[in-house]
Amino acid sequence: MKIRDLMHTPIRSLAGQVTLRDAASLFRRERVLGAQICDGQGLPVGVFTQDELLQVLAGGAMMTDQVERHLRPVFCAVHPDTDVDELDWHGNRFFAVVEGDRVVGGLDAMTMMHIRYGTGYDEEMPAHEILQGLPEAVFLVDKDWKVRWNNSAAGLLCGSTAQGMHGLFLADALARAGFELEIDPEDNQSLHLAWRDDIRLLPIIWRTASAGNSPGRMVLLRNVQNQVQCNRELAGMRNLSRELHAIIESSFDGFYITDGEGRTLKVNRAYERITGIRAEEVLGKTMSELVTAGFYDESVTLRVLKSQRTETIIQKIKDTKTVVVTGNPVFDDDGKIWRVVTNVRDVTELRKLQLELERMARVQSQYRREIETLRRSMSPSPRIVLRSKKMQEILELIHRLAHVDSTVLIMGESGVGKEIVAQLLHNNSARRNHPFVKISCAAIPEQLLESELFGYAPGAFTGALRTGKSGLFETADKGTLFLDEIGEMPLGLQAKMLRILQDKSFTRLGDNRSATMDVRIVAATNRSLEEMVSRKQFRQDLFYRLNVVPIMVPPLRERREAIFDFIAQFLNRFNAKYGLSRQMETDALDLLVGMDWPGYVRELENAVERLVAMARGEVIGVDDVIRILSGKEEKVWAGADLKTVLRQTEEKIVLEALKQHRNTRAAAKALGVDQSTVVRKMQRLGIAPDDWRR
Repeated sequence: MKIRDLMHTPIRSLAGQVTLRDAASLFRRERVLGAQICDGQGLPVGVFTQDELLQVLAGGAMMTDQVERHLRPVFCAVHPDTDVDELDWHGNRFFAVVEGDRVVGGLDAMTMMHIRYGTGYDEEMPAHEILQGLPEAVFLVDKDWKVRWNNSAAGLLCGSTAQGMHGLFLADALARAGFELEIDPEDNQSLHLAWRDDIRLLPIIWRTASAGNSPGRMVLLRNVQNQVQCNRELAGMRNLSRELHAIIESSFDGFYITDGEGRTLKVNRAYERITGIRAEEVLGKTMSELVTAGFYDESVTLRVLKSQRTETIIQKIKDTKTVVVTGNPVFDDDGKIWRVVTNVRDVTELRKLQLELERMARVQSQYRREIETLRRSMSPSPRIVLRSKKMQEILELIHRLAHVDSTVLIMGESGVGKEIVAQLLHNNSARRNHPFVKISCAAIPEQLLESELFGYAPGAFTGALRTGKSGLFETADKGTLFLDEIGEMPLGLQAKMLRILQDKSFTRLGDNRSATMDVRIVAATNRSLEEMVSRKQFRQDLFYRLNVVPIMVPPLRERREAIFDFIAQFLNRFNAKYGLSRQMETDALDLLVGMDWPGYVRELENAVERLVAMARGEVIGVDDVIRILSGKEEKVWAGADLKTVLRQTEEKIVLEALKQHRNTRAAAKALGVDQSTVVRKMQRLGIAPDDWRR
């Protein structure tokens, strides 16, 4: 009988996209042990058997898996003209019948048994026929454990024909095949286990009756390697699970784990401690349900499920704690989210510490500014009081400008300290070790100012020195030249000044050679140069060259909060100068602060010097201030207001200095002020030249 006579045609077929559940249903419904698998175009791509179904399910496959995921392209095949008696099943229970390049049918052990022995084959079929079709190795041994018969699977396992093992002890037959044996110590032929490479055999033994009704045994060797391996892997997984559980539970941070649908699977003890939410309150519930119930104001898990990436949020737990929540997606082999692992860290104390650090940083910054202000105000370098915010801003600007060589224009009323600002700028710059040269453009006649600035060559004019003379630009080389009262510079000289600012070169009077210089120009004025430009009294191009960086120094009346500091500074200075230790009453300080100082720091300085020099005792009181600054006794002063008395006193002092020294330059030197200051005071006080020249 040929295979063609027994095979079932057409062979049962399944599409590769169907599930393992569909395959199992086909095997049960059609009573077949295998089926042909076809692709989307209906072309056969392989065979899937019942044995393979059981194997993949034992390996962890799901019944919802598609068959094509577990399909093997290699399968057992037989030609339809093969004689049935010549077919050696070798433990296989299904063959694909192939003719040419196509599968024409299928043959399985169950079909063959039905066809050959009918529906009652279980009772009528010889026992050997049944055992022959089993995929496990089967041996029939006598009472001495010698092999009398074995099926094809046993021959395939041991690499020998049936006749080659007959008469051998079973243990010897297995040993020849390379198996290592565990033997029963009471029965040297009774094996407990045999293994070789990736095969581990577990014997299943039944007592039977052999030929002649003599007792014997049937030994079925089942390969339990996969089971052993699964047991090992299961034990490893249990240990790993125990280890991961211990790690998660011992973590100081909270862990919250959900599945791919956002359903809560696990929370650790730290999460309960941090949030105050018990595990039994949330386990099995979805994050959407918990948010709706008010457990959380926002769920990072839902954000992760939506964005498919790691998310971090700040959460308020029951309005008492602040936590940082980070959700991380875990993907399966198909790229879908399988788990969401959320890490929760309590940052309530950390947030408090952060706020405290920020507060301390602000306090430290404030103290640093105050210390820096105090350090600068106590510096023996040019005197400047920083109590007012405007002067602090000016000093910060000075320190920034000290690192560059830009031309600076200092503006402000007379006596506000423009020269001190220029000196500070020089002292903090890289030119501090070179000359600081200053000149008042209003104090030198126009005819001499040019020679003072640029110098002259030998014999340049009548009365010139034979050796010539260096100008202030040469004297200030590598340093700073301070041009005070720049608004008084004649127009003719302004053109030469413009050339110096542009080309860094100048020419001495009477010379035809140019000289270069490295000088930083700092100019100052108490006049509005922009108005002078509009009236054609000052060159516009020179104004733009000078006004690169403007600094406006406010008058004393705009920084009255600094008067106390000025008085203290001047008092200390003149005490040290005259070897005294004068102090000042609070009422006297208040009186001085309340006086009208029309912008002149120098005026205040002179007043303090007079008080120190003329006070009758160690403590300067209100009476001393009135008497000394008004020039009269209190009973005389009492009939006039303080402003009038001070004006009269100032007029008397200036007039006496002019009468004594006969010119404004000498009088200014005696009073300790600039000549321009004396001229302005004469104009303000109404002192005419005839008043002191008579």
